[in-house]
Amino acid sequence: MKKEILTKEAPAPIGPYSQAIDAGSFVFCSGQIPLDPISGEIIGTGDVEAQTRQVMKNIAAVLKEAGADFNKVVKTTIFLKNMGDFPKVNSIYGEFFHAPFPARSTVEVARLPKDVLVEIEIIIAR
Repeated sequence: MKKEILTKEAPAPIGPYSQAIDAGSFVFCSGQIPLDPISGEIIGTGDVEAQTRQVMKNIAAVLKEAGADFNKVVKTTIFLKNMGDFPKVNSIYGEFFHAPFPARSTVEVARLPKDVLVEIEIIIAR
């Protein structure tokens, strides 16, 4: 059985998907991009650090709605427009996670939704 997790504190889905799905032992969270949850506008156009901070704020809101926090995250995937931005993104990411860190993959992609610079998805263990 699966249950949708939805909060107004993170951007509303812009397509046929959920912010997150509670699947019992795990919560699977869709990738978050740097959208302001109220205006729907991109935060930090051209600034990967500002975009990463907004992405992490959006993730925090989904975690809260799921009754979890960053300590429950077991896996993340970071999608970057430019792998050269990895050190900046990694530094901000590290402000939110503490040892033992979640497993992680980071990939450079040709394009992200709304032409943002970063998208991050997570999986939470209950």
